[in-house]
Amino acid sequence: MTDTTPRYGAVDVQYLDDGGARAALVVAEDPAFATLVEERTVLVEQVAEYRPGRFYERELPPLRQVLAGVAPLDLLIVDGYVDLDPAGSPGLGAHVADAGLAPVVLGVAKTRFHAASHAAEVLRGQSAKPLYVTASGMPLDAAAELVREMASDARFPDALRRVDRLARGGDPAQPALQH
Repeated sequence: MTDTTPRYGAVDVQYLDDGGARAALVVAEDPAFATLVEERTVLVEQVAEYRPGRFYERELPPLRQVLAGVAPLDLLIVDGYVDLDPAGSPGLGAHVADAGLAPVVLGVAKTRFHAASHAAEVLRGQSAKPLYVTASGMPLDAAAELVREMASDARFPDALRRVDRLARGGDPAQPALQH
């Protein structure tokens, strides 16, 4: 019998001064990410140089590495945009979806990208500053609602703060956030 428990993941990458990167992943079995069931980080010795308009070339290899060997995810959240504009110019999330890393990819960005007028603005907690949500494989309104309902009363959901902390060098052996 196969396990059909849904798996939701969030990833982030931090670039290191030595030319490498640390990629992090957190996984939950509920879309609110209320209880994290898995965390992992990987160090990547060398990553591509940043090239405007080709950020995915730098970000995608570390994401592939942190996801290697992990049970398949039903949904993956990336830090950034799926599409960069209403015409569908691909952002990191579109490249993640095209690479087959998850059937549903959500982009959650902290800052507005000037051309991304299609992004759903999501207010969380008491913050007057929105998050910008884009999606592939899920209607945008459902993606925005998922982000709105993620665990935490803060502007930035707990799981996204946790994966950011892990990518910056936080200890994956610490207990996962629980609510």
